[in-house]
Amino acid sequence: MKRARSLVVGPSPYIFHRQTTASFMWGTAALLAPAVAWSVFCFGREAAFPLLCSIAAALLGEAAAGALSGRFSLRDGSAFLTGLLVGMAMPPGVPLYVPAAAALFAVVVVKGAFGGLGSNWMNPALGGIAFALLDWPRAMGTWKLPRQLAAADALSSATPLGLLRERLATAPAGSDTFTLLAAGGLHPSAFDRGVTEALNGGLFARLGADLPSGYVDLIVGNRAGSLGEISALLILAASIVLIARRMLRWEIPASILASFALLQWSFGGLPLGNGFFAGDVLFSLLTGSILLVAFFMAPDPVTSPSSSAAMIVYGSGVGLLTFLLRFFGSATEGSAFAVIIMNCFVPFLDSRILPRRGARSSRAAAAGRGA
Repeated sequence: MKRARSLVVGPSPYIFHRQTTASFMWGTAALLAPAVAWSVFCFGREAAFPLLCSIAAALLGEAAAGALSGRFSLRDGSAFLTGLLVGMAMPPGVPLYVPAAAALFAVVVVKGAFGGLGSNWMNPALGGIAFALLDWPRAMGTWKLPRQLAAADALSSATPLGLLRERLATAPAGSDTFTLLAAGGLHPSAFDRGVTEALNGGLFARLGADLPSGYVDLIVGNRAGSLGEISALLILAASIVLIARRMLRWEIPASILASFALLQWSFGGLPLGNGFFAGDVLFSLLTGSILLVAFFMAPDPVTSPSSSAAMIVYGSGVGLLTFLLRFFGSATEGSAFAVIIMNCFVPFLDSRILPRRGARSSRAAAAGRGA
């Protein structure tokens, strides 16, 4: 007698999509390659070795977890991407055991211990980063200048965000961001001054605007920061491709950045004595790891909500918590912890904020037509 085959059916909706887990993971890693190459150019082996150690540890941890569970998933690229993201959150020259331990924690504990990919309740890379920040705060807070600036005089090796927090305690009322940074030893580079002067004499002159010196360095990475933080321009370029190719839903990063920018504009000027609605939004968005987190970690499909409305609430919560942790917290950067906190609310958001039935069926039909 033939044994009847059983079919396990999960909850609806049932939507087919051509994109596989492997294509998503390896595609995302490929889009991050230019940002990785730029960080290696800026810091040399002090960037390459932490990245390689992080990726190697993640792959070894995935292989070990697969051997114990009997499920081998190295080919799907999830461990590689986790190791890459953990490595990009490291400062250059960090002791190599820090990225290795963080990547192992991310893959073995955060993902493997909960059943592997699809069963983890928080983003594995963020779990590893938080582990490193809590266990080795000194190593994670030691920064170096890029090689193209290392020989410059009177330049601070602190990150712009960290240096600004240090200078706020003694800042006179009415100060602006870059004046305080200059007082702390962080001056715009010659490249920044040249590009800024050209922009102000051309494009911005026609618009009746004037761009202060300093922003160009933040955009191109002429400053101290983590390996992913200094690649703001390339991170933004990669995110545009992700959204254009529908590998990333726009709701989460847009709501994170919009809520954070609104709060920073509304209240960010208060510590400088400039009153409400005077915060430097562009500086806040270009410093810290908020761009990398908003586009490459917070939208993790396993640990983020499934409906558009829930995504917006989730992203707004991440932006709010990031602002609060930066504004009142002891650490200069809070985006990683903000996402982890909001990951705890994802089941609640998914159960309380449901997609409209018509929208769900139309998305399913559209997906079926594209199959």
